[in-house]
Amino acid sequence: MPAAVLAAVLLFVPPGLAQEAAPTGGIAILNQERLISQTLYGQRIQRELELASNALAAENRRIEGQLSEEELRLTELRDTLQAEEFRALADDFDSRVEGIRAAQDAKARDLQDQTEIAQARFFELTLPILLDLVRARGAAVLMDSRAVLLSADSVDITEAAITRIDAELGEGGARPLISLDGAASADAPDDDPGADPDAPPPPIPPQTEP
Repeated sequence: MPAAVLAAVLLFVPPGLAQEAAPTGGIAILNQERLISQTLYGQRIQRELELASNALAAENRRIEGQLSEEELRLTELRDTLQAEEFRALADDFDSRVEGIRAAQDAKARDLQDQTEIAQARFFELTLPILLDLVRARGAAVLMDSRAVLLSADSVDITEAAITRIDAELGEGGARPLISLDGAASADAPDDDPGADPDAPPPPIPPQTEP
C-alpha cells in the first residue's frame, strides 16, 4: 500500500542540500493518497486494476454458469448409472471444481500482487522528483500529511508533486501495469516511463476457456 511503500521516501535531506534554497521551517508535507488518486500514473494503476478485476469477475460468472450446467447434467445421470460409476464421475467433477476455484483465487491474489508492485514502482520513480521539491523548499524533512495535526499550506508540496509527476512520468510508459493474464511486467523498470502520457493503457486480452 502507498503508506508502506513511501515510508522510505519520508526524507531527511542533509543540511548542505537544504541550504540551497531559503528555509520554510525545515519540514515539507505530502499527501500520499493524492499522488495515487490524482496523478496520471496513479489513476492508470487504479483503472487497470478495475478493468482486470471486472474481467476476472466476468470470467468467474461464466465459469460458474458452466459448472452449474455440468452439475445439473451429472445429477440427471444419477438414476441411469451404477452407483460406483456415478461416484467416479461426481468425484472427478468435485476435483475439477476445486482446481478451478484455486486457479481463480490465484488470479485474484496475482492482481493484488501486481497492484502492489505497480505502486512500489510508482513511488520509486517519484522519489527523485520529491527530493528535488523538498530541496527547492529548503526543507530537511518530508512528512506524511496524516501524521501532521496542523500545517501551513506553504509547506504542502502535494500539488506541486502531482504537476511534476504528470509532466515527467505521464501514465508510466507503454508496458501494461496490471493484467489478468499476468502479462504485465510492472516489476521491471520501463525504459521510458514518461513517454506518450496520453496513450491509453493496452486492452486486457480475452480469456480462453478453462
